[in-house]
Amino acid sequence: MSVQVTSTVTAAFLVAFLSGCATHPASLAFPNDPIVQHALRLQGVPYRYGGVTPKGFDCSGLVQYVYRKEGIAIPRTSRQQWRQAEKVARSDLLAGDLLFFQLPGKSLHVGIYVGQDQFIHAPSTGKTVRIDTLNRFWQRHFLGAGRYRH
Repeated sequence: MSVQVTSTVTAAFLVAFLSGCATHPASLAFPNDPIVQHALRLQGVPYRYGGVTPKGFDCSGLVQYVYRKEGIAIPRTSRQQWRQAEKVARSDLLAGDLLFFQLPGKSLHVGIYVGQDQFIHAPSTGKTVRIDTLNRFWQRHFLGAGRYRH
């Protein structure tokens, strides 16, 4: 009887786990880049305008925080980050590169490329750090990509 209960619990766990893997982007296998891995651990942190800590991030604050944790000093604002980054063609993107977007009526928006046409960012007020796909919206507003490395 104990074996049957254990098998049933194990089967239920596997079904729940595998169901989640099939639908949740955070469960996909992302590159083992330390910048990406650090950024992924910050999913769910709330957006906060001017935020630069795990209590709350804006887009450029998240990027600066993650890079600083990996020993790479980069500017604070997305505009400064864009200006000083080594420009990278979209076809040459590597995990950990920065993606920049020009949104209507707003300053530049920045996120960290995680691979598989996805990026992690702090989107806007009321939202949290999350992974998004480079869908039509983001492609339409894509400005370019940049790279910072040691």
